[in-house]
Amino acid sequence: PLLIENCGYREDNIPQLEDISNFLKDSTGFSLRPVAGLLSSRDFLAGLAFRVFHSTQYIRHPSMPLYTPEPDVCHELLGHVPLFADPVFAQFSQEIGLASLGAPDDYVEKLATCYWFTVEFGLCRQDGEVKAFGAGLLSSFGELQYCLSDKPQLRPFDPPQTALQSYPITEYQPIYFVAESFDDAKERMIKYSQTIPRDFGVKYNPYTQSVEILDSKPQVHELIQNLSHEINFLNDVLLKITI
Repeated sequence: PLLIENCGYREDNIPQLEDISNFLKDSTGFSLRPVAGLLSSRDFLAGLAFRVFHSTQYIRHPSMPLYTPEPDVCHELLGHVPLFADPVFAQFSQEIGLASLGAPDDYVEKLATCYWFTVEFGLCRQDGEVKAFGAGLLSSFGELQYCLSDKPQLRPFDPPQTALQSYPITEYQPIYFVAESFDDAKERMIKYSQTIPRDFGVKYNPYTQSVEILDSKPQVHELIQNLSHEINFLNDVLLKITI
């Protein structure tokens, strides 16, 4: 309903990326940036670190309405956009992007593979049932039915193992990975990102919409002090709240 009310989603209209971008900006801080085609893994993931999603604008050929091997506007608007409006999922996507900044090339490809098996073709459990959340599934009626059948192989989402899995890009996936929840997938990705060999950390600053490089102890000590003040403030508020 929110996308219908705010972005012009309806059967006889293709919404404008600017309207959707403004809506996402207000919802989770993400924005859309038009691109003509596929980007390199490093460039695409770097965009996510800054809460920017690069979106195509062309539409699939009418001869193949159920599936497209390349992302089109149906894939972007029906698959990705609704999930980027969810704060938990948006943060999960950004964590993958932040982990890619300054990472060696082989780790960038591993992160891109994790992205493929989650944001694009991910499954998760909800109330004991396996459900699809990947944009490649939500925008492909044919593969959506297929992934929930008994034909593909399902494996638990575990980034160190998932990152090594090869995959086809022009046909349905033979293997899907199942996360226990968005939160669980996010925590696993954060833990996995800590194994990436780089001698600095990165932190997104939502006030300046920039990424800060943490490469000195004084910087980290200052952040810890700021967090300590914030925790004390929240504890004080908690004591004042009566339910």
